[in-house]
Amino acid sequence: MKQNNMLAMILAGGRGTRLHELTNKVAKPAVSYGGKYKIIDFPLSNCANSGIDVVGVLTQYESILLNSYVAAGRRWGLDAKESGVYVLPPREKADANLDVYRGTADAISQNIDFIDSFSPEYLLILSGDHIYKMNYAKMLDYHKACKADATIAVIEVPMKEASRFGIMNTDTETGRIVEFEEKPEHPKSNLASMGIYIFDWKLLRKMLVADMKDPDSNHDFGKDIIPALLNDGKSLYAFKFKGYWKDVGTIDSLWEANMDLLDGKNELDLNDSTWKIYTEDTTTLPQYIGPDAEIDQAFINQGCIIEGTVKNSVLFTGAKVGAGAKIIDSVLMPGVEVAEGAVVQRALVADNVKIGKEAVVGSADSEHIELVAKRVKGVE
Repeated sequence: MKQNNMLAMILAGGRGTRLHELTNKVAKPAVSYGGKYKIIDFPLSNCANSGIDVVGVLTQYESILLNSYVAAGRRWGLDAKESGVYVLPPREKADANLDVYRGTADAISQNIDFIDSFSPEYLLILSGDHIYKMNYAKMLDYHKACKADATIAVIEVPMKEASRFGIMNTDTETGRIVEFEEKPEHPKSNLASMGIYIFDWKLLRKMLVADMKDPDSNHDFGKDIIPALLNDGKSLYAFKFKGYWKDVGTIDSLWEANMDLLDGKNELDLNDSTWKIYTEDTTTLPQYIGPDAEIDQAFINQGCIIEGTVKNSVLFTGAKVGAGAKIIDSVLMPGVEVAEGAVVQRALVADNVKIGKEAVVGSADSEHIELVAKRVKGVE
């Protein structure tokens, strides 16, 4: 069922600094994941599967690759008449040197005219850098049933981790949000905001116009808009999400999200035909597993050539593992080449990096995952 009365805006402008070299030249939502996907594929596929046919993607840092990628709306079935994916870079200068959005609310404010042109009743706002599957149509049904002014998707996180998130404190009987705390030192609940919001557009529009005129505002949903709605006595409700959700903001979390695919009971299930995650269709040969190769618990994508050992690892499109090489507890991104006799352990190897003959990368004892973003020389 088409949700023609709801338009989606994906906030895809995060700098992704904690991903280090992976985002030096590529926007965080364009980072590769899961063998052949990009992170942005998940919110876009969710929109397509939820019947939302107009999606704005708000980009800013290192966005050339991301812009060209999402502009091809046909990947997600969003290229039909009266539908589409629209790339929306910043239009105003936030300071003298850089065209950027000042905050998440400012990103929407700068695009009020674009949103108005479609006359939506509801506005769905999404983060562009999370990995999950969600039916936004069900969230909209909940929003309508509650007669809410705004609905915020939340997920239960371990109480010991709650201080890392924006936390929604709710009336346990009704689900109405009574308080919002941004990364509280002593959280009162474990309902973490997923950065997924549905607003009645007319109300949000008024809030954004007022926020634009406030010199003391951070122009941010978490810091300004949501607290203002609560202060005004508006009805905000928490939509509880149950399923796989991962914020891949660090090397460790990106590695973990890929390794989760090795679990046969993983709730993400990329093979689910009822909720497909669409991506770019790359033309490449099938994978090749050599006669002396050893494979144990691995996720190996098309175009890979394996002549060595791969254990508990994820290999993206076109990765090559030479004879005698060992890939253990690691993620090899597209085009990685590991030469003969090399050992890669507890590492994430960036796109097209070459690891030389008999080189050793990573360690079984390391606390954090090693990012390999440059060529590693081996025995000449």
